Amino acid sequence: MRIRASVAAVTVASGALALSALAAPAAMADGGDGDTAITKVVVGSFNKVEVGTYYDKTISVSVTASDDSGIKSMDEFVLTGPNGGFLMTSQPTCTAVSATTSTCKASVTVDPKVDYLMNNTAGTWYVGVWADANDGNYSWKDKAGSFLFQRSSKVTSNASPEPVAKGKTITVTGSLTRANWETLKYGAYGSQYVKLQYLKKGASTWTTLKTVTSSSTGYVKATTTATYDGYYRFSFAGTTTTAAARSISDFVDVQ
Repeated sequence: MRIRASVAAVTVASGALALSALAAPAAMADGGDGDTAITKVVVGSFNKVEVGTYYDKTISVSVTASDDSGIKSMDEFVLTGPNGGFLMTSQPTCTAVSATTSTCKASVTVDPKVDYLMNNTAGTWYVGVWADANDGNYSWKDKAGSFLFQRSSKVTSNASPEPVAKGKTITVTGSLTRANWETLKYGAYGSQYVKLQYLKKGASTWTTLKTVTSSSTGYVKATTTATYDGYYRFSFAGTTTTAAARSISDFVDVQ
């Protein structure tokens, strides 16, 4: 996302790269020469990158490749996403794990405050990798791996009344919001499934009681019957474009 010599020609006045304004590098047909193989690509910890509206996010990329002569180097990893979004990592640092195989790592930092992230670039992104072997063989894959580049989300919950008589109704309300990268604020996320979950006091496993749908304003409401003391929370599983979230649990004393 920062200015680099390789992408300086498309930087904007602020010194950051605008994901929505850039056409992604022209896709190259996968190819290579010899027996060089790209065998594994990992982005972050779980191939998911969540970005909010304030804090920057460092995206780490790890690529493993092999060749009978060993891996010499890899070029900058090219990350491409929907609607022309793209990023280029730093130059990878390679470590040999055997005589034939190396793992190369690089990263790029995204700052929502200066990098002009656009909402329509959230979704499935791909990692382009060029690996060179010691004997001159090479391998290029335009989509060597994939990951989700997601807008952060938040969900709240409040259970009432507190305390409550056994057998009476407990109402849990909250709101589901997600990061709007263009306004740098969180906004309502409507028409999404949200689970009401319960944890009995002294237990260790949460139980899903029911699933409700957030309103156009992100409002969430669910009711249940009071049985035992316990904790209530809302859980949102996430989507391709939006990260999962869970609310802070709210304890209810049943009398």
